[in-house]
Amino acid sequence: MNFVVNDKEPIYLQIIRHVKQSIVKGDLMPGDTIPSRRELAEMLKVNPNTVQRAYKEMESMRVINTVRNFPSSITADEKIINGMKRELIDNALVDFIESMKAINVSKEEVIKIIEERY
Repeated sequence: MNFVVNDKEPIYLQIIRHVKQSIVKGDLMPGDTIPSRRELAEMLKVNPNTVQRAYKEMESMRVINTVRNFPSSITADEKIINGMKRELIDNALVDFIESMKAINVSKEEVIKIIEERY
């Protein structure tokens, strides 16, 4: 897992988002194992409790599967993966739309710019 921790939001949320993005992009595949909580905490130089919180949240979201005495693995459930993709798209769009509204860019202008640049 390769990402830079920022001070703008809790680290456990950054870990969750990074894992979800990695799954949606195909960097992490269904069934892939992920580092142990301790290993990831050492890699990121963060408190193991922070990683534990992220893993616990991802388990409750069914993003990862954890079976005692085995490494945690990425879900193979396509509905969950598709839901993650939709969630990431929606979050990015909400942020983008709010930014455009804040600088008074009309919907028509936004659509035109997207069509030109996409």
